[in-house]
Amino acid sequence: MHPGKAQLIRWFRASQSDPSTLERLNEDCLYEGDPPQRPGSGEVVVVTERQLRELPIAPSVVGAQPGRHTLKGAETNVYAEPADASREGVQSFETTVLGRKVRVRVRPVEHRFDYGDGTSLVSAAPGGPVPEARWGEKTATSHAYQATGDFRVGLTTVFAGEFSVEGGPWQPIAGTAAVPSAPRTLSVWRSEARLYAENCLQNPHGEGC
Repeated sequence: MHPGKAQLIRWFRASQSDPSTLERLNEDCLYEGDPPQRPGSGEVVVVTERQLRELPIAPSVVGAQPGRHTLKGAETNVYAEPADASREGVQSFETTVLGRKVRVRVRPVEHRFDYGDGTSLVSAAPGGPVPEARWGEKTATSHAYQATGDFRVGLTTVFAGEFSVEGGPWQPIAGTAAVPSAPRTLSVWRSEARLYAENCLQNPHGEGC
């Protein structure tokens, strides 16, 4: 039992897209000496950066054209394939925070390529496959190796997230999650062009036959 007079308090929530639009949530009585309580459980539900990084986010897959083997000096098209190509890299999760159901969705915002030869690239775009007729052309995420050998191509995809509490509005999560992919080995070969005067029909054992 609270002594004295009470003051009526009404709670409203502003729309993120239009702050002038207010949604009425609840009303309560404020007595002298008592702090106002937020509607609901009284605890603000948020998803933290640590919780975001603990989600089982599926990593991207390292793609490469023309394939496992490429040529020295030629543009090798390296790109990030989303775990679920049909959703363009967006992944959704269901969890519980402070006893309330929370939906989280993440999307890739940055791709960090390590070409394995000491060079790297940070790109907002993931790149992507090109038709076979365009193999060897420069793309936004391609790389031309200057030496032969085997190189392990690494990729880390940075995801940003947002969350919704029990079907409420989507709210951004502060921070990001960096998810490494399994590396892919590329074998870089050297190409040579030579002219031969031998007629292999006349001399099957000639040079170049």
